[in-house]
Amino acid sequence: MTTLRFFLPAVLILPLGVSANTLYKCQGPDGRVTYTNQKLLQQHCEIIAQDRPVSTFTPPQAQRPRQATPADFPRVNDEQQKARDNDRRAILEKELAVEQRNLANARKELAEQENIVLPEERVVGGGINLAKREARIQTHRDKMQLHERNIEAIRRELAKLK
Repeated sequence: MTTLRFFLPAVLILPLGVSANTLYKCQGPDGRVTYTNQKLLQQHCEIIAQDRPVSTFTPPQAQRPRQATPADFPRVNDEQQKARDNDRRAILEKELAVEQRNLANARKELAEQENIVLPEERVVGGGINLAKREARIQTHRDKMQLHERNIEAIRRELAKLK
């Protein structure tokens, strides 16, 4: 019963909320014109304004027609392009080797840092302040993760080459 007591007023108020954004022009039996946001049952009413939700539709952009390459535009022959691709591959492979060395060094530094406890990380009674220790070690983890991401990016670039 208590649920019905709260539910019934909500159902009765619901139609009022829906029509609140509509403006009606109503003409009564005596010819008198009334403007209201509620449609009157005994009178002839017509909608003169109604709020509608704002559209978020974005029209598609008109595609520009592709222009032909000018005749005097410099071109690269197949041999030159292959040489450029080979140079790029060699550069990327060198960068990959450097990053792999940097990653190995970062892993070694991280392992060393995890095995030591600095004096400022000690607390009275012989315990360790783990928050200070983790903050110090996190910089080494971040450095290692940076090198891992760099290696992934270089490998993706190498995979794109022909």
